[in-house]
Amino acid sequence: MTGLVIGDDHSVFLDAMSAVLIQRGYQVTVARSVRDTIESVREKQPDVCLIDRHFAGESGITAIGPMLAASGRTKILVLSADPDTEGIRQSLQAGAAGYLHKTRGVGALTRAIDQVQRGEVVVDVPKPRPARERPRSDDARRLAAFLTGRERECLNLLVEGLDTSGIATKLGVSAATVRTHVQSVLTKLGVHSRLEAASYAVRYGLLDDAPGLMPGEGTGLAGEPGSRGTRLVSQKTAGLADPARAGTARQAGSPRRYWPRCPTTWPASPALPVPASTDGRAPPLPDHPRDRPGLAPAPLGDLPVSRPSSESSG
Repeated sequence: MTGLVIGDDHSVFLDAMSAVLIQRGYQVTVARSVRDTIESVREKQPDVCLIDRHFAGESGITAIGPMLAASGRTKILVLSADPDTEGIRQSLQAGAAGYLHKTRGVGALTRAIDQVQRGEVVVDVPKPRPARERPRSDDARRLAAFLTGRERECLNLLVEGLDTSGIATKLGVSAATVRTHVQSVLTKLGVHSRLEAASYAVRYGLLDDAPGLMPGEGTGLAGEPGSRGTRLVSQKTAGLADPARAGTARQAGSPRRYWPRCPTTWPASPALPVPASTDGRAPPLPDHPRDRPGLAPAPLGDLPVSRPSSESSG
């Protein structure tokens, strides 16, 4: 039967583990401090000693040397809830035969006990979770560059701790408009709550050096590319370059008035009768208006003629 000494200052864990190992056929001795663990190893000369890395105010790693000195045949297996590599290195350098994480389960524990008895070195810890990469400051500022002026104002008021009604009163807009701006801020910054947006802005100083805002920016009236105001002005002034709309377009800010539309085509002159050709060729155009049919001068007989008197002729 394999003899074990278990040293741990957590009574619940110690009692539960000792009960399970006794059911598995091990001979178990418990100790609740570093000093008691060393004394139990000296007295019992167990096959394996399971010792916690952290005791209250003490380190189990510092007891590895004295336990090996008290019992040369005992294998030391360190139990810990810390998967850090520094603790593993210190334990193995001190002479421990293995390092086991407390979350590995009873099956892993019994296998580790058997392995260290055979002279193997056991290190069984979970893989460390990859650290969540925080967005860099330049990435945060790049995302904040997409915020409009009104959205920056809402973000600034969120940092100040105002709720929807407070922001609406401060900006003089409706609560629905505030919720729309706030949702746009959350989407552009890639966060999920107002508190996270405020923390994000403070952590990366997104409001410290905010650029000067144009009048009306963020309300759809600023001349920023893609804004509603730009599209409206573009649509109204586009008619100035279109001949078909040049008569009705008006400049932005001018009174609503309609200018007369200039005709783009003129009515054609009435066709003049042309004498028919007998040889199939087009007849030559008349050289003088009097030669044109219908425009010849009236006969002289129809005009009044002054005759000389008989006196003047004699």
